[in-house]
Amino acid sequence: MSHPKKHQVHLTAPERQALQAFVSSGKKQAREITRAHLLLLADEGKKDPEIMALLGLSRPTVCSVRKKYAEQSYDQILDMLPDAPRQGRPTKVDSGVEAKISMIACSGAPKGAARWTLHMIADQLVKLEIIDSISHESVRQALKKTA
Repeated sequence: MSHPKKHQVHLTAPERQALQAFVSSGKKQAREITRAHLLLLADEGKKDPEIMALLGLSRPTVCSVRKKYAEQSYDQILDMLPDAPRQGRPTKVDSGVEAKISMIACSGAPKGAARWTLHMIADQLVKLEIIDSISHESVRQALKKTA
């Protein structure tokens, strides 16, 4: 005997149209498209195992999207599709800092040195107050991106 779903998905006609338009046009994030497909399939009455097989998802993913739909209110259905902001420390080295790193590395070597080293570039960035602190490894990664 099957149990009724705790988090039912019942889309309104405008929500269904918005989701169908979302998945059929433009460039979108794959996760967002998958969530939209999941909601459409759930609204059609598909069971979790069938949705999992069709979309290649795990049970927790299907359950979490159903739960998110049922428990949170949104002005528009498309507002629930993007990923939530991730936890963690924000990046210190943005494109502006990367540009300064490249400018320093391409400039003439400081007096008494044949060329810029990663440590010297890091020290120069701090000295010029472009950034509070930076490791030579971060400098290396930034230079590798620009190469």
